[in-house]
Amino acid sequence: MNPYTMLTLLMGLSLGTTITITSSHWLLAWMGLEINTLAIIPLMAQNHHPRSVEASTKYFLIQATAAAMILFASSTNAWTTGQWNINEMHHPLPVTIMTLGLALKIGIAPLHAWMPEIMQGLDLTTGLILATWQKVAPFSLLLQMNQNTPELLTTMAVMSVMVGGWGGLNQTQLRKIMAYSSIAHIGWMTLVLQYQPKLTLMTLIIYIMMTFSTFSIFKLMKSTSMNMLATSWSKHPMITATTPLILLSLGGLPPLTGFGPKWLILSELTKQELNTAAVITALSALLSLYFYLRLSYAMTLTVSPNTSSIANQWRYNMSKPSHHLSVSTILSLMTLPLLPGIFMIMN
Repeated sequence: MNPYTMLTLLMGLSLGTTITITSSHWLLAWMGLEINTLAIIPLMAQNHHPRSVEASTKYFLIQATAAAMILFASSTNAWTTGQWNINEMHHPLPVTIMTLGLALKIGIAPLHAWMPEIMQGLDLTTGLILATWQKVAPFSLLLQMNQNTPELLTTMAVMSVMVGGWGGLNQTQLRKIMAYSSIAHIGWMTLVLQYQPKLTLMTLIIYIMMTFSTFSIFKLMKSTSMNMLATSWSKHPMITATTPLILLSLGGLPPLTGFGPKWLILSELTKQELNTAAVITALSALLSLYFYLRLSYAMTLTVSPNTSSIANQWRYNMSKPSHHLSVSTILSLMTLPLLPGIFMIMN
């Protein structure tokens, strides 16, 4: 793709998200979401592969449906209350429709089925954008809304954590595994959205940081399946040694960074006397941890056939790790001691 075209599309992504985050009017927020959607579709279809075209078409239809639901809900709210302000949504009907529309945009269960299939048809860079940046704008709207139906969000969040854990168990494609990982993490964020919004924001930032490291490593290794991870030791031995730690951090294993948000979320659920939801999400986290362990096993403890083309790959000019990968890896592994202080500052 032409660099100027790429720059224009990336600026469109940034502009759409910025408009949505900074707006207090539903029409402006809806316009920002549409700019964001129209900017990422050419990025999805840039490879001119049938899977890419299929993924971009599916994404357009899903996002158009979600945008229609958001516009209908905001119009209904304006008709019933006379207000277009995001904070002035109190009627149960538009709140429910708006929550479902934003859940469809993000990929919260049970409106999640589109995400693994679309992620599988994209390259790793566009998949990274879909799994991270595209979540920011809809989450900002959920944070600003007055949720007078907390049971709906809690139920969807628990379903997301369960679906993200169960769905990733039998997958061998890395992009589908990361899609189910995204669904599970979205469930964790949504659980405390109405009780501790700042904790949701901190969890989203940490998730973006860890997912950025994971996708960057997969792109560096040129790996799209678990079988391809088995040859990573001959390409970048040092990165092969640190990648399982990043994957286990995504799974929430102490003493890594990913354990902090899950610990704080479970603590908040216990304070809100949602013990059943806390137990279900804690057990579902073990399912997610299992398929992260599968990836770690495939990468470090599995050896490919020792042919000359594999054993001698380190002799050739391989792609070198970048500085942003080093910084994101360190943050993904060693930020846990700082999280209580960061959370106190945010409060």
